[in-house]
Amino acid sequence: MTSGLAILAIGFLLGMRHATDPDHVIAVSTIVSRERSIVKAGWIGILWGIGHTLTIIVVGTAIILFGLAIPVRVGLTMEFSVGLMLILLGVLNLTGAIRYLSEKFSPAHPKVTGDHAHIHEHGSQMHLHWHSHQPGKEHHAESLAPPKWAERSATRLGVFHTVRPLFVGLVHGLAGSAAVALLVLTTIREARWAVLYLLIFGAGTIAGMMLITAAIALPFSFAGYKFAWLNRSLVFGSGLLSLVFGFFVCYQIAIVDGLFTAHPTWTPS
Repeated sequence: MTSGLAILAIGFLLGMRHATDPDHVIAVSTIVSRERSIVKAGWIGILWGIGHTLTIIVVGTAIILFGLAIPVRVGLTMEFSVGLMLILLGVLNLTGAIRYLSEKFSPAHPKVTGDHAHIHEHGSQMHLHWHSHQPGKEHHAESLAPPKWAERSATRLGVFHTVRPLFVGLVHGLAGSAAVALLVLTTIREARWAVLYLLIFGAGTIAGMMLITAAIALPFSFAGYKFAWLNRSLVFGSGLLSLVFGFFVCYQIAIVDGLFTAHPTWTPS
């Protein structure tokens, strides 16, 4: 029992370390690079971790309980999908398409042309003031006290901001599930303990990514809009890094490991 609990504790720590893998950090950095709220950034990390854990548990459990064998070409395809996803995330950040998608699927307020009360942030603080899109009128009028429901909603994510990290986590988990399950099989012989290990490993991954995303957003939460150029640099830098690293992963899988050749080679990692 004592050794089993020790292994589970190590699993939690390994899960936290797993969250720091380069492809994981690069992917989530493209998502939180525009986020100034530490709470929202933390939730993004949690959602990524949940998506990652779901596929780890589903695929890992199938390998542990039913002896599922993943063919070489299928395993390489799962890892190749991570490279394609990194390229897509990079392109979305560099082209500004991510801002368009955010406004379309998670708008800050409905599209109107007259006067209305408008809630937004300045320096990470919620503000409510009269707002007009009509010509000849002052765009922003006097500030008002924001209602309590608005302050609560400021820490919530929209549909697009919720689905995106969840989906990215699912893809990452799909690529890494085989390696994690094989590691468990070589360490733990009892199936129930092995599945429990996957759950603990997933919890560690969620905690680790939550800390990472919160840390990325931390300086911008305090700086607010004073260093907007730094935030733009992070958006551009994370997009470019994701694009380059994505091409590197695709090259590694397609050419070096031979995904599209007659004799591919794959070592789960």
